[in-house]
Amino acid sequence: MGTLIPLVVLVIVFLLIAVRKIGNVNFRIWQVMLLGALVVLATGSITPLDALASVNLDVMLFLFFMFVIGEALAASGYLYHLSFRLFSRAGSVRHLLVLILAGAGVLSALLMNDTLAVVGTPLMLYFARRHGISPKLLLLTLAFAVTTGSVASPIGNPQNLLIALSGGIENPFITFPLYLAVPTAISLLLTYVFLCRAFPGELHPTPLVHHEEEIRDPELAALSRFSLILLVLLIAARVAVVMLVPQIDIRLTWIAVVAAIPVLAGSRRRCEILRRIDWPTLVFFAALFVLMASVWQSGFIQPLIEESSLDLGAVPVIVVLGVVVSQFVSNVPFVALSLPALSHLGTSTVGMMALAAGSTIAGNMLILGAASNVIVIQGAERDGETLTFGEFARVGIPLTLAQTAVYMVFLSLIGA
Repeated sequence: MGTLIPLVVLVIVFLLIAVRKIGNVNFRIWQVMLLGALVVLATGSITPLDALASVNLDVMLFLFFMFVIGEALAASGYLYHLSFRLFSRAGSVRHLLVLILAGAGVLSALLMNDTLAVVGTPLMLYFARRHGISPKLLLLTLAFAVTTGSVASPIGNPQNLLIALSGGIENPFITFPLYLAVPTAISLLLTYVFLCRAFPGELHPTPLVHHEEEIRDPELAALSRFSLILLVLLIAARVAVVMLVPQIDIRLTWIAVVAAIPVLAGSRRRCEILRRIDWPTLVFFAALFVLMASVWQSGFIQPLIEESSLDLGAVPVIVVLGVVVSQFVSNVPFVALSLPALSHLGTSTVGMMALAAGSTIAGNMLILGAASNVIVIQGAERDGETLTFGEFARVGIPLTLAQTAVYMVFLSLIGA
């Protein structure tokens, strides 16, 4: 029975994450995951030392310092100022959709999609009210853009970061775009097509008039801008070093640390920024590592893998499992559980890229498929707007099916 405790806890945790409410009691994702980790610790399913060792410090530190940069960009107003430069050229709703998909898609590959979901939601509502556009259209555009755009980057979303750090990927900044950039660009184009078909009445020809947002804190804006430039330069340097001197490894964690130094060392608002970063997400990840380690140590999963009739290393199987299972357990827990299994099978690089693609685009199908979707919707509800489960699924399901086909075909051809 002891070996089944982690599995039972995992099932209960996944159910609570999906439901998030029992009676009048609301559950937050990080609270559910933390409770699950505490249960497996309390029952002795994993020792405290093993639990501590299971927490991936590279992931935790990277997320922490990226949240610092993202919070500084938002708090200073620089990100909104930057958004004016990106979106002021939009002369129509169609043009605005293209710019949001391209801009949010590219930025999510740099700043992580959850960060863009946090800062982009109020911007979408601002555009909706200023230009008389359906907020549902713009919220869906943002949600699909940050999910799809993040596929092709090792730092675009938490599950890709897990794969980059723990999936045996030697050169993630080269490997991810090499395998995933082309199908991601096609998938963003498909997103535009599906959104236009779903909201034909919103595509009016009335010209859009834009106004530049003021920077609220010039000092912090300058520092956050410097951090953003540092981040881009360090990523470029890492790519160059990997190509020219592959023996030298510039770790992802150190890129985030160095990029965050201007904000942490130079801003008088550093304590405020530290208080406001997404601490619950960091707690969620620490608890996630502990729970998944206890499930793997239970020895229940390994026989299922070895005796399965499915070719779990095949690209189509990995992509489809990523899309389907992530609807029930969310993509980050799915990847955390899949990585040791696929590593055990000796899955190739293209298989790991299939895991990244399937688990990420799963977020486009239903609201619960990605944490960034929940962030967008919760942010909208604080401002009096929302997206229902049905409204999201009406566009998300056919879009995800089309995107799944694109990634399956492209990765299967590469792996052939």
